[in-house]
Amino acid sequence: WIPDPEGAKADLLATTGDYLRVWKVDESGENCALECLLNNNKTSEFCAPLTSFDWNETNPNIVGTSSIDTTCTIWDLNTQQDIKTTGKVETQLIAHDQEVYDIAFAKGVNVFASVGADGSVRMFDLRTLEHS
Repeated sequence: WIPDPEGAKADLLATTGDYLRVWKVDESGENCALECLLNNNKTSEFCAPLTSFDWNETNPNIVGTSSIDTTCTIWDLNTQQDIKTTGKVETQLIAHDQEVYDIAFAKGVNVFASVGADGSVRMFDLRTLEHS
């Protein structure tokens, strides 16, 4: 569910598997409809299976996903595209040498960590990805 302690935003939930899907729950709470389907592979309609995702609690428009293809992708739900950092689109970053099992944002907008099958935990800062 979208992090929304005040209850001011529409009820959204996200699911992963082959894609990141964001669903909007109607006001009755009984029905949901696909709000967006996000694919991190720009050259194909298919993408590597996603293993996990995390919603950024500080900015709920940002969602991070991890994948078996060694990457993490940070999504901006406002644009339904990869988040723009330092003036360019970061489609995805290679986070580990093997599958990425999990991703989690720290407090704030910019820092997240991932854990991979290579046995490592790595931290990244969206403001300085080239130095993470």
